[in-house]
Amino acid sequence: MINTLLAEKGKMNEAFVGGRRLAVTKAKIGPCIVTQVKKMEKDGYWAVQLGFGERRIKNTTKALQGHFKGAIKENKAPRFLQEVRLENEPDLKVGDIINVADVLKMGDMVALTGISKGKGFAGGVKRWHFHGGPRTHGQSDRERAPGSIGQTTTPGRVNRGKHMAGRMGQEQVTVKNLQIVSVNPENNEVEIAGAIPGITGGVFMIKKLSEGKLKGWEEAKQAVVEGEAPAEEVKTEGAQPAVPQPEEKKEENKNA
Repeated sequence: MINTLLAEKGKMNEAFVGGRRLAVTKAKIGPCIVTQVKKMEKDGYWAVQLGFGERRIKNTTKALQGHFKGAIKENKAPRFLQEVRLENEPDLKVGDIINVADVLKMGDMVALTGISKGKGFAGGVKRWHFHGGPRTHGQSDRERAPGSIGQTTTPGRVNRGKHMAGRMGQEQVTVKNLQIVSVNPENNEVEIAGAIPGITGGVFMIKKLSEGKLKGWEEAKQAVVEGEAPAEEVKTEGAQPAVPQPEEKKEENKNA
């Protein structure tokens, strides 16, 4: 089964899980529509092309309209496309819709790939963390100067990839081993522990790495089973699982 989807980054928030306060980022994942299926016999590998977002048909070229044949819903075509390679033949066809609940659930570990924020033109200190020159012998004002960038006669040029001032950011960045804190299948929204590369509203790719359990969530549910915490305070959906009450409040509930 496919383990990668396209998503749109939302704003950051906080969530309380098992007594821990976590910084989370909201994201709208999918629904993604299958726009093309590549086969081993024809293309040499297995892959699925996913479409995300919407745009009107009149804003789509004739070539793309032909490519999206079978994947156009309500006179709207996908806005973003991403190919996902697979190891085996997928059980999908053009026009199938993949929702977040089909791939992800609470506690899963994921990797996120997106385009980082553009910082514009930056000097060597900000871009590459240059330490600057010495502070003595009249060099106290040379911290932000790049210094020598090349050699003499041999090789007589600046080496490719030399760290210098230039445009910073707006590059592909992958962040691994982030955890899904909550999943809302109705709105295809999730909350992910940590920060996501890119701007708010930017599109990124989320890949499921492994299944896992959210630390503290199981303990909170077990406390309800044993009667240590009120059941109405534990939410099975959302980003704020209940935490067992302090010792003083436990005794009050027992006496009552």
